Amino acid sequence: MGALSVLPVVSLGNLCCCLWIIAGGVTAAYMLQQNETTPITPADGALVGLCAGLVGALVYLALSIPIAILLAPIERIIQERLLEFGREMPPGFNGYFGTALGRGIRLFVGFIVMLFLGSFFSTLGGLLGAAIFRKPTPAAAPPAPQPPAQLL
Repeated sequence: MGALSVLPVVSLGNLCCCLWIIAGGVTAAYMLQQNETTPITPADGALVGLCAGLVGALVYLALSIPIAILLAPIERIIQERLLEFGREMPPGFNGYFGTALGRGIRLFVGFIVMLFLGSFFSTLGGLLGAAIFRKPTPAAAPPAPQPPAQLL
């Protein structure tokens, strides 16, 4: 979830109803159900989805930092091209766009968004996964036969 959400082109999947985030919650519920012999409850699915969202936000942050560093030269080139084509930028934005402070603020805001929205949507994914992958309830065993009562 976090890795797919941070990759530049692949992250566009989240524009489709938070696809990668919900898929992370569904996958977590599936994995939990595979390790259990009894059916998981919707609460189990929601909890494992929430945990997947929290871990996904941390993975998002950990991967965002090196990707932002690698994409900094490309951002600088885009900024220069925008200025060449006469696009007006607000005063102060021109200097802010490519600075380390600007990248740091974007990373922090992205992490906060992934932490809250990601946790919410992955919890929904966990609920969905619990409903989809729930094992059938085992049939109740018939009662053990009672020995016949003995007469005195």
